[in-house]
Amino acid sequence: MGGGAQFDVAVIGGGLVGGAIAFGLRALGPRLLLLDEGDQAFRAARGNFGLVWVQGKGAGLPRYGAWTQRSRREWPRFAAEVFDASGLDVALSQRGGIHLCLDPRELEARAAALAALVDQPGFERYDYEVLDRNALAKQLPGLGIDVAGGTWCSLDGHCNPLRLLHGLHLALQRAGCVLRPQHPVARITPRADRFDVATPAGTFTAERVVVAAGLGSVKLAPMVGLAAPLRPQKGQVIALERMRPFLPLPLSTLRQTDDGTVLIGDSQEEGGLDETVALPVLAAMAARAVRAFPALRAAHVNRTWAALRVMSPDGFPIYAQSAAHPGAFLAACHSGVTLAAVHAEVLAPAIAAGSLPPSLAPFSPRRFDVPQAA
Repeated sequence: MGGGAQFDVAVIGGGLVGGAIAFGLRALGPRLLLLDEGDQAFRAARGNFGLVWVQGKGAGLPRYGAWTQRSRREWPRFAAEVFDASGLDVALSQRGGIHLCLDPRELEARAAALAALVDQPGFERYDYEVLDRNALAKQLPGLGIDVAGGTWCSLDGHCNPLRLLHGLHLALQRAGCVLRPQHPVARITPRADRFDVATPAGTFTAERVVVAAGLGSVKLAPMVGLAAPLRPQKGQVIALERMRPFLPLPLSTLRQTDDGTVLIGDSQEEGGLDETVALPVLAAMAARAVRAFPALRAAHVNRTWAALRVMSPDGFPIYAQSAAHPGAFLAACHSGVTLAAVHAEVLAPAIAAGSLPPSLAPFSPRRFDVPQAA
């Protein structure tokens, strides 16, 4: 479909951000278009670690802490809706999560950082606990002797991110929405009452457009009068073989999926558009995991991969509506899994209504505007 096809809303980007927003708009049925570049894109969604995480988020921007907590609260309903609409269980578990520390200084620094976080003026406070090694060992059998302690928060959890992405797309198809993979967007042209979205396969017309193309938004957002100051940050993941259940709670760097696979993650590397795996980084990740759980030393590695996070200058999401072209919206973040629920349940209805709520004003890209000295 192309060359004259018209829609109420066109969402550009079929990853977890664009997919969740489109899911929240699925009642539009055939009047909703989702355009996706395909797997040749720098796709963060397929490299996501799968955490639905609250603790530690919001330092420097309390509103982000509240936004994350709201998404956590929306997640059970969101997961149920994905199941009802697609038949896929995204394996949501929200029984708490732990951040491990391997030496006393690391634990002390972590405790100080969380205390400063929740003490920020205007921060929506939540409870967490700083646990020593003995307390952690009661929750985590097989814990290594190198572990000094950690922090626990009842709000944290995880899910299956690949099943989530598949479920979002399947739900859109079942709702009669129009999905077009292998359709990279070359240009968005604002008109008086619509937007023309050009792809190599044809041009689509929509009354509103949502730019949620990850790193591709850097090029597309200025076409509708918006700025998307984003950079790539590489993260690497190690997938071990399936093991008997031994990890009842997810850790910020280690989790066991619903099928028993053990994932090791959370590297953060600044290196441009580089998706290659790096053995020194993988070795450091593996060594830390083995110090935390020595039994992992005997586990086989099934595969490793790298993916690029979508990072703003301050690490927080960007949400915006174009002043020059009010029907155009921008959404970008690196926490596509954690924030999927509010993207579907809060952001999408706001886009459908035609304007972003004042509560999202702190996430405007205008926060990066620096006045120039006279």
